[in-house]
Amino acid sequence: MSDFDSNPFADPDFSNPFQAAPGNVPKPAPAPSQNTQPAIMKPTEEPPAYSQHQTQQQRNKDQARAQAELLRRQEELEKKAAELDRRERELQSHGVAGGRKNNWPPLPEKFPVGPCFYHDIAVDIPIEFQKTVKIMYNLWMFHAGTLFVNMFGCLAWFIVDASRGVDFGLSMLWFLLFTPCSFVCWYRPLYGAFRSDSSFRFFVFFFVYICQFGVHVLQSIGITGWGTCGWIAALTGLNTSIPVGIIMLLIAALFTALSVGSLIMFKKVHALYRTTGASFEKAQQEFATGVMSNKTVQTAAANAAANAATNAARGAFKPHP
Repeated sequence: MSDFDSNPFADPDFSNPFQAAPGNVPKPAPAPSQNTQPAIMKPTEEPPAYSQHQTQQQRNKDQARAQAELLRRQEELEKKAAELDRRERELQSHGVAGGRKNNWPPLPEKFPVGPCFYHDIAVDIPIEFQKTVKIMYNLWMFHAGTLFVNMFGCLAWFIVDASRGVDFGLSMLWFLLFTPCSFVCWYRPLYGAFRSDSSFRFFVFFFVYICQFGVHVLQSIGITGWGTCGWIAALTGLNTSIPVGIIMLLIAALFTALSVGSLIMFKKVHALYRTTGASFEKAQQEFATGVMSNKTVQTAAANAAANAATNAARGAFKPHP
């Protein structure tokens, strides 16, 4: 009956059937909240900056290491070239006049006595030991010069004090005796040890040089009546004459410097000796080989063996009573 109660002449209702009722109007959706977190960079193929810095440092280290290795090899090649040049010069010197001519001591050609030794550090000594041998040669020259000056110091002491004639005489004896003996007994063994890497010559040098060091200490002390202007003798001479005493004090300082230098070089040579591979066993072998290869020893041994065989034969064929 409701359909009949509506007004047929009224305007039609064009309302949206899907529209909500006025009391059920939906609330607008809230606006999306803004994200307050910091943006995160996505990883890329390129490494970070700090990683590039470390890589560059590693490359620099590798380059420095390679450069140091090249420099070391270059230094080794230069040493080998110098060694080959030294050996070539040595062979050439051997080929001249059938062998090397002695050149030390450097004496005039018209001198009645000629040189006794061949001395050339640049030719005979390996390049890594040349500096040490030169220092030892200069130390020997300093030793000879000190003994020469000591002779004049004792002469001045003898002039102001006539009772010091013994000191002056002994000073001349020490100069004439110790100068050639020190060269032959400890410098030449050292020279030959570094030239041929001889363990036996190293031991000869150490034994003689220890004795030489003890002599240097006694000379620096300067016991009166021993022919040296050491500290005790210099103080004694200072009481007699001040100028002479000052000269003797200077000579005592030279003897002291000689003792200190000898001790330092002894330690240095011993350190080099330990790096050469020398030993007491090698020294014994070299000594035995040198003795058995000596012609004099061989002749004496052959004569002794021949005499022993002859006596044994005579005893064997001698008729018994």
